[in-house]
Amino acid sequence: MADTGKRKRNFVAAIVLAGISWAAIYAAIAAWPSQSKTRPIKVGVLHSLSGTMAVSERTVADATLYAIEELNRRGGVLGRKVDAVVVDGKSDWSVFAAAAERLIVADKVSAVFGCWTSACRRTVKPVFERHDAVLFYPVQYEGLEQSPNIVYTGAAPNQQIIPAIKWSLDHLGRRLFLVGSDYVFPRTANKIIAAQVAALQGQVVGEAYAVLGDQDFTAIVDQIKRARPDVIFNTINGDSNLGFFRALRDAGIHPDRIPVMSFSIAEAEVKAMGAEMLVGDYAARNYFQSVDTDENRDFVSGFKARYGEGYVTTAPMEAAYFGVMLWAKAVEEAGSAEFRDFRATIKGQSMAAPGGTVTIDPVTQHTWKTVRIGRIRADGNFEILWDSQRPVRPVPYPSFLPKGEWISFLDRLYSGWDGNWAAPARVARP
Repeated sequence: MADTGKRKRNFVAAIVLAGISWAAIYAAIAAWPSQSKTRPIKVGVLHSLSGTMAVSERTVADATLYAIEELNRRGGVLGRKVDAVVVDGKSDWSVFAAAAERLIVADKVSAVFGCWTSACRRTVKPVFERHDAVLFYPVQYEGLEQSPNIVYTGAAPNQQIIPAIKWSLDHLGRRLFLVGSDYVFPRTANKIIAAQVAALQGQVVGEAYAVLGDQDFTAIVDQIKRARPDVIFNTINGDSNLGFFRALRDAGIHPDRIPVMSFSIAEAEVKAMGAEMLVGDYAARNYFQSVDTDENRDFVSGFKARYGEGYVTTAPMEAAYFGVMLWAKAVEEAGSAEFRDFRATIKGQSMAAPGGTVTIDPVTQHTWKTVRIGRIRADGNFEILWDSQRPVRPVPYPSFLPKGEWISFLDRLYSGWDGNWAAPARVARP
């Protein structure tokens, strides 16, 4: 008790010596609530701005920042400016995990918008769950996951992979060769593809993988030539796509001979590689820049006005954009930027996005969205050949196998990669 009294007397003496009046102290305390209502709301933008994934992720970071700028032009959220804390994940999952921890703990962000590969997302997932924070994830993925701390604005398997299988078997041929980067998304996607193809009486005639960042695809293209498939299903990510398509063209494989259906190529990758290399090949997405809606025309024109006429928009960019907008709507509805307050109001949020109406499923926190298949044109845009006409309900766990078997499959991948979600460099398996 004596120590407590002494501390109080020392505190009072310090105030007197500093010349601070009690009136000033009371005024500062009274002003604190109003100041907290005007301080900017911080959010994290966590993407690879360097390394093998930068070709895809830089554009998604730009779309996220564009959405934040749009919110601020409207007056912010809850009358407060939104400040973006941008971090480069450097195409390294351990960097992503450390950055996520820093954004949550040190920067105290309301939400983080980021990640591309599933290896990245699965690496940071425990960080968000441990701190009860939220990640908005904008990229199509393999499913087999559902977290209360992730809002999935990209496609689940039944919103991209599974419809593309049926369409390809009907229109491109029944003999498929599967090629992908050696990490959890392509491995899992190809297991889903193989099961669906067998059910539809097609045939997988080959399967091959390369580690992220690889550029030499000569041996894999030789396998493709020997297998003579009707169509190639491509789950390669990042700048490895350039090496793959170069090897195809060097071997004389063009879309009129063996077309490619890609799941991680969009307008940005087409522009980076050159449309002349890819024209005539296919992609399954939820959004293309060529979507004919008023919302998309506004999105594309606004984005080009901000970043330049030559900048293209893509499915992950659209998902990043509307993810920010749905976060803002949830925060406004909750009256708070704290996740503990808006976690309930994010469920069921809906809007007319550039690609059509999107809704956050209240059970899975995945997004209802339209499915589309397009063919690459000479101008780098996609001719839309098919779409689902309406939003498709997300199903994170495909019904081909029981949930327990899917989880066991993921466990085997993880342990086979020594506790990682991607194969180590130069150890990709055949």
